[in-house]
Amino acid sequence: MTVAQEKTELTAQDVIDLATEWFRALDRHDTLEQVTPFLASQGLHMVFPEITVRNLDDFRTWYDNVLNLFFDETHELTRTQVRRISATESEISLTVNWQTKTWTPPAAHSVWKGFDADQTWTVVLEDGRPRIREYSVDKITPVPGSPGL
Repeated sequence: MTVAQEKTELTAQDVIDLATEWFRALDRHDTLEQVTPFLASQGLHMVFPEITVRNLDDFRTWYDNVLNLFFDETHELTRTQVRRISATESEISLTVNWQTKTWTPPAAHSVWKGFDADQTWTVVLEDGRPRIREYSVDKITPVPGSPGL
C-alpha cells in the first residue's frame, strides 16, 4: 500500500479483518517479525492469563513461551461486536474458540485443550493500518471435556 493509499479511517470490517488475520497468524505460528506489525508501536497493553505485556520485549517473551507450549492450534471467531470510538480508534469485544494441544515430557501423549475466550481489544489506525493497542483476555472457559489451562 503506498502512502497515497493509506487508510485514514478505521471501519468495523477493518477491525474484524485484523482479528481474523491475527488468529490465523497465531495458528500458523508465524515468526515474531510477522506478528509484531499487528501491534501498535505506542501504548501497547496486553493482558493474558499468564502475563501482562507492556512493550514489545514483553510480547516477545510471551510469544516465545506460547510457541513452545501450544501446537496444532485453531482459533475460530464466534462473536464480534465493534464499537467505534473515533475515526482512528475502535473497540472490539469478541469470543474466540481456541483449541490446542500441549505436551509435557516425558508423557506418552499430548493433551487436547479447548476454550472459549472472551476478549476486549482497542484497535487504532497507525501508519494507515489497523493495529492492536490494548488486548485483554477477560474470561476463559474450558469447553466440555477440556482440562483447564
